[in-house]
Amino acid sequence: MNGIIPLYKPCGMTSADCVYRLRKILQERKIGHTGTLDPQVDGVLVICVGQATKLVNYLMRQTKTYHGQITLGKATTTEDATGKTVAQKHLSQPFTTQQIKQAMQALTGSLQQTPPLYSAVKVNGKRLYEYARAQQEVQRPTRTVHIYKFELTQAPVFHIIEGEQVLQFTVQCSKGTYIRTLAVQLGELLQVPAHMNQLTRVSGGGFNLEETFTLQQIQAKIAEQQQDFLIPLSQVFTNLPTYDLNIQQWQYVQNGRFLELKETAPQVALYYQKVLKAIYQRQQNLYVPQLMLLKNDR
Repeated sequence: MNGIIPLYKPCGMTSADCVYRLRKILQERKIGHTGTLDPQVDGVLVICVGQATKLVNYLMRQTKTYHGQITLGKATTTEDATGKTVAQKHLSQPFTTQQIKQAMQALTGSLQQTPPLYSAVKVNGKRLYEYARAQQEVQRPTRTVHIYKFELTQAPVFHIIEGEQVLQFTVQCSKGTYIRTLAVQLGELLQVPAHMNQLTRVSGGGFNLEETFTLQQIQAKIAEQQQDFLIPLSQVFTNLPTYDLNIQQWQYVQNGRFLELKETAPQVALYYQKVLKAIYQRQQNLYVPQLMLLKNDR
């Protein structure tokens, strides 16, 4: 079985849980995902099956889009709604929409982030959340991420009794971005504690929320011997020119040989009998292997 599954991950499940469930449903061991979603986050989780697992790194490099909610006035240990409160500031009056928009704009472009202590980032072979649970101090690495868009989607809501302001937002970002950390950074610019209330990934790996399938839907389709939830690998490379291999060229590709093609594009998708088999890249006057998908069958 080879292909890509745009899965809807529900709240309460880890990304690893989803992979485990799919291995049992599909009776397939070779399965991976293209970017972890925290258990409390729902939305698009792109799953790679069989030969598609070779595309994981390629798909992870694509931008992701989220919709969510931020609360200004309270910070938590986990930077989201699941943690314990560690700081509060009663807001006597709300921030203006203009103030919030300016702060969001300041957080677009290249940005330095320190991953949350309660996260799966590894330091010296251990995940950060393991250090947190053991109450051990650890130096967290700083990473550079890119925020393409960070905007309000609705007018902010001020809760006068709680002294908190709630923001609905959308963000488009690079891989490795922690949206809950972005929420904290927004609070820092506004000089108030903040945390992320809720988050949904609405697009990732080239797929939108509307295109996803639930685990229950996939299980039902397998029972009916249907596989329309499995997207062909070729859909990932629709932006590349295609080339149909003859028998001799196909033999060359199977042996990893270079090809002379009447093409000038930097990359080309090679097909044999209408099935994607490899991605080759141009080097001087030849095309050389970049990604081999020889066992792909659809």
